[in-house]
Amino acid sequence: MKTSSEPALPQIRVIIADDHPVVRHGLRSALRSQNDIRVIAEASDGEEACQLCEQLSPDVLLLDLRMPKKDGLEVIRTLPQAGEKKPQIIVMTTYEGEEDIRRALGAGAKGYLFKGANLLQIRDAVRKVAAGKSTLAAAVACKLAESMAHRELSEAELQVLGHLGQGRSNKHIGQHLYISENTVKIHVGSILKKLGATCRTEAVAIAVRRGLLRAP
Repeated sequence: MKTSSEPALPQIRVIIADDHPVVRHGLRSALRSQNDIRVIAEASDGEEACQLCEQLSPDVLLLDLRMPKKDGLEVIRTLPQAGEKKPQIIVMTTYEGEEDIRRALGAGAKGYLFKGANLLQIRDAVRKVAAGKSTLAAAVACKLAESMAHRELSEAELQVLGHLGQGRSNKHIGQHLYISENTVKIHVGSILKKLGATCRTEAVAIAVRRGLLRAP
């Protein structure tokens, strides 16, 4: 009597990149029980994530946005040059600002989950992006939809906004950016209009909420 063994399922090779060991352990535990998913390495900073992707060519990279040496956004932008095969990237973060979401997806991430995602969501996301599909948590999709109604700030306005967040005057901003005080005033007026703010303080608060600025 002939016997035949079933061919092994192809495994999705995953690298986890997060600077918190507890988070890495939790993600590894969520995935290691799955026959079709294998965690092949872990990175504790952005530079290590890029190096491991270049060496190991994973199918999927689970990536935190805020990490030492290189943040997640820089990793996403660097990886096309890091090796022959770019992994599909799922951002997993505690940051819910719409600008974080828009920048990560714009840079090439295929998935975006908050760290409160359950085990089934994480496993499903890994399988979907490995198959070339995009996946967003429902809350992420809502925030992204909301962001489409907001007018984007120009690069110059974002620079000025950063200085507003530090409480600098128009004069000091102009000196730092090598532009006239009047040009700064024009940028500030445009920032207030685009953010729907009535003053600089409100503009900074809105910018923090949207992820355009980090909370002090």
